[in-house]
Amino acid sequence: MKIAINGFGRIGRTILRQILTTARGSGIQVLCINDIAEPEMCAYLFQYDSTFGPFPGQVALETGALVVDGRRIPLHQQANVTALDLSGADVLLDCTGIARSTDLAERGLSAGATKVLISGPSPAAEATVVYGVNTKDIKGARIVSNASCTTNAVAALVQLVDQVAGIDSGHMTTIHCYTNSQPMVDAPRGDFARSRGGAQSMVPTTTSAMHLIDVVLPHLRGRISGAAVRVPTASVSAVDLVARLNTPLAEADLMVALRAAADRSPVLGWTDQPLVSSDLRARPESLVIAAPETRIVDSRQLRIFGWYDNEWGFSARMLDVAAKMAEAD
Repeated sequence: MKIAINGFGRIGRTILRQILTTARGSGIQVLCINDIAEPEMCAYLFQYDSTFGPFPGQVALETGALVVDGRRIPLHQQANVTALDLSGADVLLDCTGIARSTDLAERGLSAGATKVLISGPSPAAEATVVYGVNTKDIKGARIVSNASCTTNAVAALVQLVDQVAGIDSGHMTTIHCYTNSQPMVDAPRGDFARSRGGAQSMVPTTTSAMHLIDVVLPHLRGRISGAAVRVPTASVSAVDLVARLNTPLAEADLMVALRAAADRSPVLGWTDQPLVSSDLRARPESLVIAAPETRIVDSRQLRIFGWYDNEWGFSARMLDVAAKMAEAD
């Protein structure tokens, strides 16, 4: 598979790390990287990462290229990706965070890429896909949204619970680390609460995952509500789901069924250990279910908790979805 990366921020850099350091990158050729930042800054932030640590290899910069362990990757600085020739790219991974209009989303196609995968929710996408949940919706779509990190985590979990016992209704809270959408100290933003310092407070807010759950799991439309609390940690988030089940189950039976279903899933993990968020850094799953935190009350009310690395796991799904897009007609 031949790809190009447009936008070399948190997700773009994490995707490249996975391509170069994990088995998921086998057979992937990176044709180019495009970002408006100075090349020296792109190379520096790729080599030294405050979350994942220094890159475990040699990183250098040549004129017009990032060189990693001797692998030369053309590096461009075009504000408009149509200025590039992407005619060899099976998929352009648009990681700019701004491809929300049709004009911006289609620019990769205009540049010659066969398909475009957007690293976030986008009204311009022809399909919103959560890998392992509605992967089949990739077929026929030239512009695909990879949804959001939280949607990937929640949708996989909700689908699992619904398959095991049926969901009558539920509420999800994502306990989410701070991101670049928040200031580190108080500063004006569109939302009052999100204007407060992300490194100083727990911040109640909304999550796009609730709308997207209705998109990728339409049979549950209107039955799952949700909210978010941004917390002062830099890495790894969590999902806390409380659901009313259609089928009553004893806790022991439920745990066996959940574990069996999780083991069959291509995107879910499981832990019996009493872990904390830092233990889950750089895990590739969409969600790792925490068995010690799972409870059932009166055989119908389930509380289930799981961890997700909102950068590493989401980037892994970008590569999984891109591979499926490259295969699809």
